[in-house]
Amino acid sequence: MFSKSIDGFHQIECQISKGINRYFEKRALNVYFRTITNIGGAVAEILAVLFLLAFSHGRLHQTAVACAVSLTISHMIVQVLKKVFPRVRPYLALEGIKVPEHPLADHSFPSGHSTAVFSVVIPLIMYHPFLGIFLMPLALSVAVSRIFLGLHYPSDVLAGIFLGTVTGMIVFSYMMPF
Repeated sequence: MFSKSIDGFHQIECQISKGINRYFEKRALNVYFRTITNIGGAVAEILAVLFLLAFSHGRLHQTAVACAVSLTISHMIVQVLKKVFPRVRPYLALEGIKVPEHPLADHSFPSGHSTAVFSVVIPLIMYHPFLGIFLMPLALSVAVSRIFLGLHYPSDVLAGIFLGTVTGMIVFSYMMPF
């Protein structure tokens, strides 16, 4: 019974992956998602946090420290999970998935980009909830881009969102008690 449920869930997320990836040839979407995905990458996240650390003061600076700690902790957890759950990326496992040139070849679960962007935006949103109007659509776009580009299954992305969100919330709450 459990095995059938897992197989059924996997089939559904394969369909979702293919459904989102089928728009890969749409030029405007492709440009958007290829660009936005970089915001969740290590370089962009580290630079954003370093910028905040260098140019902020007071409570915002403390929030920037929380972002840095959250990003570091969540990255370490992602690396462990990728070793424990060595899931093959969709473009290597599913027929017909289109990907950009030179796609990542490491393990798929969880999405590091989704984890990274949420681990940084969540402390910022907790610092000033109004920022969520701008940061949440940005973070969700990064997450969807990972499926659009054929690099992750929806569950990889959801796990990354969860991991980044929980890490960001815990670190912010610990470092910035109310």
